[in-house]
Amino acid sequence: MPAVRAKKDAKSVSPTSCDADPNESTTAENSRGQRKRQSQSCDACRARKVRCVRENLEDPKQTCKHCVALGIPCTYDYRPKKRGPPNLYLRRLQEAAAAAVAAQSEQNNQTNDVASVSPTSANQSLASPIHSSLSPLQQHIQSPSLEPILAPIQTSAPIIPPSRYPIAADSYHNHYPPVNTILPTSTSGALLPQKTDDNQSYPFSESYCGFPAYNWSFKSQQPLPVLLPSVVPPLSYYYRPHRLEDIAPRDSISLIIALFFDFVYPLTPCIHKPSFMADLHTKREERDPLFFALVMSTVASTLVQVPRSYVPMERSVVRKLAQRCYEASRHITTAAYDPPMSMHVVIRYFDCIYHFCEGNDAAQHAAFGEAAHIAVTLRMHEESSYEGLDPIECEVRRRTFWLLFDADKSMSILLGRPICLRDEDCTVHFPKELDDEYIIHSAYLPQPRGKTALVSGLNYISRIFALLGEILVRIRVDKRSPPQGQFATARLEEVQSLHSRIMGALVHTPEPLRLKQTRRHSRLPAECGGAGFRQATFAEVKDFFENPKASRANALNPFLVMQANLYVTQQLVRFVVEQYRDELVMALQGSIDEHQVAEDREAVASDLLNILHSIPIQSIATNGPSLVHKVRFVASTLLDAVRKAETAPASAARAHAFLWDFLSILSEVERNYLLDDDRDGTSSGEGGMPMI
Repeated sequence: MPAVRAKKDAKSVSPTSCDADPNESTTAENSRGQRKRQSQSCDACRARKVRCVRENLEDPKQTCKHCVALGIPCTYDYRPKKRGPPNLYLRRLQEAAAAAVAAQSEQNNQTNDVASVSPTSANQSLASPIHSSLSPLQQHIQSPSLEPILAPIQTSAPIIPPSRYPIAADSYHNHYPPVNTILPTSTSGALLPQKTDDNQSYPFSESYCGFPAYNWSFKSQQPLPVLLPSVVPPLSYYYRPHRLEDIAPRDSISLIIALFFDFVYPLTPCIHKPSFMADLHTKREERDPLFFALVMSTVASTLVQVPRSYVPMERSVVRKLAQRCYEASRHITTAAYDPPMSMHVVIRYFDCIYHFCEGNDAAQHAAFGEAAHIAVTLRMHEESSYEGLDPIECEVRRRTFWLLFDADKSMSILLGRPICLRDEDCTVHFPKELDDEYIIHSAYLPQPRGKTALVSGLNYISRIFALLGEILVRIRVDKRSPPQGQFATARLEEVQSLHSRIMGALVHTPEPLRLKQTRRHSRLPAECGGAGFRQATFAEVKDFFENPKASRANALNPFLVMQANLYVTQQLVRFVVEQYRDELVMALQGSIDEHQVAEDREAVASDLLNILHSIPIQSIATNGPSLVHKVRFVASTLLDAVRKAETAPASAARAHAFLWDFLSILSEVERNYLLDDDRDGTSSGEGGMPMI
């Protein structure tokens, strides 16, 4: 213990003691620094990462003690690998630091030049724009009394290197010249931008008001600059009254509104005609911006849905007018979401139709999503929300909601999209079967006996789409978790019940909506196919769309137009139900009667073909592209089934051939609704071959 303590005492001697020799301490440190490096280890010790012990360290041929103990050869074959390239990351940091130092020195030189231009006093320099843009801490640091003290600290301050990963926004500002950060001070002490020219942009830099981005502090006492004037007007700028004459002559808009009520309104009765026309007559749009938006959206959706021969304008002019009306409406509705109103839902629904006919898929679904969610916000899907509303508002809301409900199911089956409005979430009743003139603000007037209301077509089509929603929910739930055993049997019974309900959905329709003799027992009428029938039908379609003097009697009959929509949609839902029923039978029994399946497909094709032949082509064409999509969906799926079925009868192939032949006519109808000349192909009616 004394020896150890004496050693510790010896080490604790102060280096300033007169007994200590500085030369001796320097010699000892040099001897420790010049310690010889361990010679190369043998291969075995290197691999085991242990110290190689030899008697003579200078003799590389001598066997080490570890190899002797293990009885293995002691070799020295290892050769160190060639040194790799230098570390480029460190070099980049060094270059960035050098560049930052150079930029800092250049900025200091510029600052000194500016300061030397006007010899002002110390008090005046504190009020200068450059000095006022510094924080209180920076102003205190730049005090002349502290410069000798802070000089070594400032020179040794670390420089923040740039990021290794480039930011996309960094390259955006490279297109603009460097801006002047010297801002004049106002009398109130706030920094105001200086604008020397009308075309000059307002100064702005990343070091806003002299503060670097990473030095911003909530406790900063510097006054912030006032709000700079913007070249983008606020949304409230557009929400103001307008005149119809600002868009088009009032007579032209009145003509288009009349076309809406003649051809479009029977399928989309979401406007109360008497009150709408009264408001239009009193120029409500000049007092109510939202009503102006409703008129514009109605005009835009009408222009893309009516046959072009009905509008006395060139196709390009019609398209530009429709786009202009839509944009005028959109400017207003963007700034008018709160408080939500049923008029918002109607406007966005019409915008959805406009985008659908124009082929703007994303804009179409965005407009539909807004309409559906505003409707849910207004609780239009709940019957209890209609208490206290006047009859006109109640019926407009009911009709609009069921139109959205039907469109939701149609997009779900035709486009494979998720269902937005589920039937189990909806408690709202169907609209009252009354025409608009029997619905006033104070009461419901009785519908005359024997007169069928136009809204009855909407009610029947909504029942069909509600059945479609039920089967779609079951199909998608079963795809995620297929039913087994008794659950599959129960599901098959549900699907068969849905099939019976869809087949009887139109049995009790009123007389104007009832389809005339459809030859259900005569599967394939002789006039269904043939070149003569095709050429005659193409001639009717061409006359309907291009001849302003052609007969419009069938197109003006709203019940004939609704018949086509009702019965084609019924066959679509029937086909979907039967298709899933066969899948369940296959899963339960492991096999299915292919001949029976082919006969069922033939029945769908024949019935659909009979429906299309029982309704005048003008009434079918008035339905527009939506009806064409439904027929195409059924026809394409049926064609795949016929091709796969080995035992399909020849009559089934003939039925599908006739159906595809008729689909070529419907495609001609669809083509005539296009307002874009670039997407308009040549007519297939002149010697056109059938699609199959």
